[in-house]
Amino acid sequence: MNKLAGLSLIERARALAPLIAGEADSIERTRRLTEPVVSALIGNGLYRSLLPQSLGGAEAPLEVFMGMQEEIAKADASTAWCLGQCSVCAMTAAYLDPEAANEIFNTAPGILAWGAIAHSVQAVPGGYRAHARWEFASGSRQASWLGAHVRITEADGTPRKKPDGSPEIRTVLFPITSATMYDVWDVIGLKGTGTDSYSVDNLFIPEKFAALRDDPNALRESGPLYKLSTNMVFGMGFAATSLGLARATLDAATDLAREKLPQGLAAMRENNAVQGLIGRTEASLRAARAYLYTTAAEVWRDLERGDPLTEAHRIALRIAATWTIHQSASVVDTAYHMAGATAIFHANPFERRFRDMHAIAQQIQARDTHYEDAGRAILSANLETAPTTR
Repeated sequence: MNKLAGLSLIERARALAPLIAGEADSIERTRRLTEPVVSALIGNGLYRSLLPQSLGGAEAPLEVFMGMQEEIAKADASTAWCLGQCSVCAMTAAYLDPEAANEIFNTAPGILAWGAIAHSVQAVPGGYRAHARWEFASGSRQASWLGAHVRITEADGTPRKKPDGSPEIRTVLFPITSATMYDVWDVIGLKGTGTDSYSVDNLFIPEKFAALRDDPNALRESGPLYKLSTNMVFGMGFAATSLGLARATLDAATDLAREKLPQGLAAMRENNAVQGLIGRTEASLRAARAYLYTTAAEVWRDLERGDPLTEAHRIALRIAATWTIHQSASVVDTAYHMAGATAIFHANPFERRFRDMHAIAQQIQARDTHYEDAGRAILSANLETAPTTR
């Protein structure tokens, strides 16, 4: 019997942290989540956090998902990144025929991963024909299904358009056994995510496995979670992952400062500069966390009471996630430098977190252009529709 069954997702994540932390070196070395970690995440339902309740998932509120991510990231960022990526992928179930969704997510291990938007597939009778390669499939080494976001072309090669004239993009899904995997993830940070490439060759994908993801007209679920796009949830989940990573790094630096006696200097804990630096950094981290969770709570409140998702909601979530990732990176940098030469040794809890944090900060969710997007939207809107704290 699962001893954690009666706990919330956040409590389960916190309870699993010692196991994950103990496996972190192996995850880094092998560049994949270890079997004990994957089994624990599956067995405690963490991969099903965003799966609809109609399919046996938790359909967790946004803040609960974020809290789960934060707790796992305190133990290992690669594990949190894979868990967050695959959990958000499961939101696709809300756009699928229930039979197809059940086949994907309720057949063990029931994990879906995918990569970047690229290429097109051709419409054929009963489905689509694909021949392409995609990149950046975090969590694919644990997955049983893969997805790809593709443009649709008709049988005669003409692009299929939506009513507004934009290209029709679908998320096509197929068993991982149908794909060729490429071990390409040789990177400085988030090494354990196994963010590999994959391809298919002349693969037929039945219509029922091609989702109009993030299209309200195709949505089969009515809960507030599915009013959010997967990109919005990705951003908030990865920002929460950054917070957990920053918290663990700052705590490690604080613990070190309590004990370290630098050669020829007074104890770090008695150094006024160190004391002030820790105080200011602690305030920065708490402020970032409060901002991120307050934004999530305000948007969720609106959606839960039946309000539609607005451009103001989208902008509020985007800049909160981006700013939180940047602030978390600043906290990690401060903690790393505070630790001095201690931080460069593999045996100490700094250098991997430093690398992991800067790998996160290079991702699309942390792009500076998000601020330009937000500023443009704010300047073109009136005060009632601009993203403000209420």
